[in-house]
Amino acid sequence: MTTVLAVALSLVFLPLGLAKLAAAPFMRQAAAHLGMSVRLYRAVGALEVAGVAGLLMGLTWMPLGMAAATGLALLMAGAAVVHLRHGDPPVRAVPAVVLALIAVTQAAAAIG
Repeated sequence: MTTVLAVALSLVFLPLGLAKLAAAPFMRQAAAHLGMSVRLYRAVGALEVAGVAGLLMGLTWMPLGMAAATGLALLMAGAAVVHLRHGDPPVRAVPAVVLALIAVTQAAAAIG
């Protein structure tokens, strides 16, 4: 189960993180919508890509995978809060909440 969750999370976070790092136009728009600088959004992208690396390396060393999953869960919890504080409707925070829950499940599954 941990392998499936790690790969699934990686397939979501890697393209999003890379798009943030590259400052793709739709990511610049998202950053502006949330009142964030492109530089800060790139930092978030770097954290997402690092989380993916940790998830995948964690398939061979479980503590790293647990730490990466926990970090991604916290990142997504923060994203949900940012959307809600910005005044977005709650439905805009749902993807971040779902990803946070999947990441928490990954971390818990790694425990055994």
